[in-house]
Amino acid sequence: MAEAVVKAIAEYIGVPYEPENLEGYYKVQSGDTLWGIARKYGVTVDELKSANNLKDNSLSVGQYLLIPNNENDTQEGEIYVVKSGDTLYGIANKFNLTVDELKKLNNLTSNTLSIGQKLIVSMPAGKATTYTVTKGDTLYGIASKYGVTVDSLKSLNNLSSNTLSIGQVLKIPSTTNDSKLTYTVKKGDSLYSIARTYNTTVDEIKRLNNLVSNTLSIGQTLILPS
Repeated sequence: MAEAVVKAIAEYIGVPYEPENLEGYYKVQSGDTLWGIARKYGVTVDELKSANNLKDNSLSVGQYLLIPNNENDTQEGEIYVVKSGDTLYGIANKFNLTVDELKKLNNLTSNTLSIGQKLIVSMPAGKATTYTVTKGDTLYGIASKYGVTVDSLKSLNNLSSNTLSIGQVLKIPSTTNDSKLTYTVKKGDSLYSIARTYNTTVDEIKRLNNLVSNTLSIGQTLILPS
């Protein structure tokens, strides 16, 4: 309460406010936006504005923002708070994930981390995750990345066309399905060799994954019939 009063006075007289305890705060950097900061810490823009008594979306470099606790963290899966010296590789290794899986869970487009940043390191079984559309994304590419079909992606998001908008948030259907399993493409793999290993056909794999050619990419996730 006392710190809130000090902050209010500092804002009133127009002097920079720096909290005594920086834990739970974020210092605004050049290029930051409320949307970007909110996304980084797993909160909404409205929650961020409410916690800091912001009347608009304007930010100042060097400004300290109080990051509200997200009471829904336990519903979204296990959360890890980034500490000094942490790397994506170290965190992924700690929670038995790959760096790519960790980035997918948190919609990260780079390997840069911030101290205090919240990362989802596990998801409840069967819970759909989300993906924020970036420049160059296609429904086919996103479906392939998460090992789902374009049709299931469109159905879950009530899409009537294949058109996407940058910043659009898509729900990703769970791949937990007893009648399906997934396979991650490795160097030297071909549709023929994978089909042979799993006692299926090339045509069936292409159908399940909406493939229009036999070309595969290392790291690509394929849905396979059980």
